[in-house]
Amino acid sequence: MSKDFAHLHVHTEYSLLDGFSRVKNLISRAKELNMSSVAITDHGCMFGVIDFYKEAKKQGIKPIIGCEVYTAPRSLRDKDPNYDKRQGHLILLAKNMDGYKNLIKMVSTSYVEGFYYKPRVDIDELKKYSDGIIALSACLAGDISQALMDRNYEKAKNIALQYRDIFGEGNFYLEIQDHGLPEQKEVNAALVKLSKEINIPLVATNDIHYVNKEDSKIHDVLMCIQMGKTVNDPNRMRFGSDEFYLKSREEMEELFPYAPEAIDNTVKIAEMCNIEFDFNTIHLPKYDVPEGYTPDTYLRELCFKGLEERYDNPSQEIIDRLNYELGVIEKMGYVEYFLITWDFINFSKENNIMVGPGRGSAAGSIVAYTLKITDIDPIKYSLLFERFLNPERVSMPDIDVDFCFERRQEVIDYVVEKYGKDQVVQIVTFGTLAAKNCIRDVGRALDLPYSLCDMIAKLIPAELNMTIDRALNVNPELRSHYDSDPQVKKLIDLSKRLEGLPRHTSMHAAGVVISQRAVDEYVPLSRGSDGAVVTQYTMTALEELGLLKMDFLGLRTLTVIQNAVNNAVEIDLN
Repeated sequence: MSKDFAHLHVHTEYSLLDGFSRVKNLISRAKELNMSSVAITDHGCMFGVIDFYKEAKKQGIKPIIGCEVYTAPRSLRDKDPNYDKRQGHLILLAKNMDGYKNLIKMVSTSYVEGFYYKPRVDIDELKKYSDGIIALSACLAGDISQALMDRNYEKAKNIALQYRDIFGEGNFYLEIQDHGLPEQKEVNAALVKLSKEINIPLVATNDIHYVNKEDSKIHDVLMCIQMGKTVNDPNRMRFGSDEFYLKSREEMEELFPYAPEAIDNTVKIAEMCNIEFDFNTIHLPKYDVPEGYTPDTYLRELCFKGLEERYDNPSQEIIDRLNYELGVIEKMGYVEYFLITWDFINFSKENNIMVGPGRGSAAGSIVAYTLKITDIDPIKYSLLFERFLNPERVSMPDIDVDFCFERRQEVIDYVVEKYGKDQVVQIVTFGTLAAKNCIRDVGRALDLPYSLCDMIAKLIPAELNMTIDRALNVNPELRSHYDSDPQVKKLIDLSKRLEGLPRHTSMHAAGVVISQRAVDEYVPLSRGSDGAVVTQYTMTALEELGLLKMDFLGLRTLTVIQNAVNNAVEIDLN
């Protein structure tokens, strides 16, 4: 019998304001307990998957990629408050890359089409994308457990049989949990009976929301922040025990002496789940070149045409520099990157949308200069191409482009129209519990006087990347309050533990991904509070996965210049 154990129901910090399992600490603890694998199954989302995968690999732990999806009572498109407000839960784990692709399709659809209070999937989606997926019946909020709590054994049985039919024999498990809640004792007994009756195996999980048992109190504060409640509110939602942590195999065995196979099945499932992300393949979209050209020959023609316009009788040295850069770009496979960038900048200039002269290392490229992507002569200023693109350091080119703030969206709309709305999506970013706001959030949750929390928050210097620890070191007044007032000490100590956790999602100010195929074939999507569709992975993760990320920066300065030019022309005409 294996002495290993795999936690398959785990909420990280990316179950926003609900999970207090920081990825690094979670994986370190699993390693301390000699576990060879651990899963990520955040609520309805996959925000943390790449960070989790990389950290697990770094620490020598096998990452299992999953999600605890919300299930719609009817179709995911039904949104009637009388019938569709309540959702079920279901754990989905990817067995292989086909399963991962199916999982991101489901999670994307749950946000983009199924969002109603929560992102939801339905039976049709589960059937459509079941290949390569292992499903577990989830916690007390799962549809099977809910039916059992309603004393409807036949309904629970029918749902279980339906899930087994959808995912296939050996790919659906009845999940037993024990956090010391009386309802779980009752449900577990019924699940054991159900398992024997219809021959669906059991699996033991712990609904992990924090790493260590002692973290339950700080998790409680986090939940108060999420719900806008205080710890003293008798009517707020609270977890029924302090057992929602990462337990050892021995602790899990003590909980389920009547179902040893449910412990061993965690390892069996973990062994079936094998995902390897590809961080070496680039997925550039295809740029349609005129008939008779290849992308390489078209880029060369554009560059040499621009060379004649930029330089009066260019020297052999300049021509050699252009040929060298083009050779590197062709060899590294970035020809279409330059064509795509040239195209939308050319569109902007043809439509009198003011574009900046270029910024950063891209100004060192004569290719960018001859394409009029930049307006700084790299030869005149002895700028190095290798700072921008180095054949010894394979990384995607990164050209940041400034546009008139008021007309930036026109450029994005052009790109969407050219490549398709499924292939052009804006990028997510995360707001975090930063120092000042963290103090205020925690103080509100602790029911402390607003005046006290505001005073402490204002003592944290308003500097970039300021942390509470740094503030304590640089501001003697803050340190004095911390050392002399136990209430302030508690506020600051709790805030330090929550500081930096992701708080909410928003849209990146400039980042847009343009992909070879529909974006949700590569990464999961979500829908922001303003209704806009965004990726669930940050720009760093997108670049690592080989997707093309472009920065369309809106600069008010360019708008002011554009208006000044327009006014000057108008005055001159008058």
